[in-house]
Amino acid sequence: MTGRRFKTAFILGAGLGTRLRPLTENVPKPLLPINGRPMITYAMDHLLSIGVERFIVNTHHYPEKYSEAFPARAWRGVPIELRYEPTLLDTGGGLKNVEDLLQDDEAIVCYNGDILCTMPLDALVKAHEGSNCEATLALRTQGPNLNVDIDLSGAICDMRRRLQKPGAAACLFTGIYTVETSLLSAIDKGRIESIVEVFLRRIVADPGSIRGAIIDSGEWDDIGSADIYERLAGQSSHPEKRGHPHEL
Repeated sequence: MTGRRFKTAFILGAGLGTRLRPLTENVPKPLLPINGRPMITYAMDHLLSIGVERFIVNTHHYPEKYSEAFPARAWRGVPIELRYEPTLLDTGGGLKNVEDLLQDDEAIVCYNGDILCTMPLDALVKAHEGSNCEATLALRTQGPNLNVDIDLSGAICDMRRRLQKPGAAACLFTGIYTVETSLLSAIDKGRIESIVEVFLRRIVADPGSIRGAIIDSGEWDDIGSADIYERLAGQSSHPEKRGHPHEL
């Protein structure tokens, strides 16, 4: 990796997992097992591939389950800091809620805790370090929700068609992104807000400040339904059937 090292990763683990009920009635979605270990550990292994040295995980739904899953507060020797949200703050509010833990970080990697992915993360890091922007989103040109518009320069000009500014390509947002910690000043503490709303405000206020890196290599799955979870969990327990190389 070149340039600044991304030492900290913020993994979003506080969601209710409503789309996977009843599987998530008594456990946070990222702790559902795949191949005998919590789903979130695949995200952690993926992040270790770019040299991450600390994980921060926000919690809300059955927070004690995280302490049970990681009694040493570490994964493969890398420390895990848990930040409980009494009120669920959504993705943007959750990021703001860990700001005090990021005093020594110039930039971090954010990663949804309910995805399985083998994309080369070094491509995202290099794209961010090669530009003067506030955030870089890992995008794909194929997938179920192609609602992020990117122009030829790599700047994101719209998300979810909110600004009615189509770009040169419509892409899928993978839920993985790099962000300058200075961006957190654009989020009000305690506000329940999606990170998409934050990005949209910055796109309007400073076009080009939010960029995208199209990374179509590797695999990506959003565990968005019980059927998807059962399929991937079943593949992981039968290596000869596995089409997604989950083990990193």
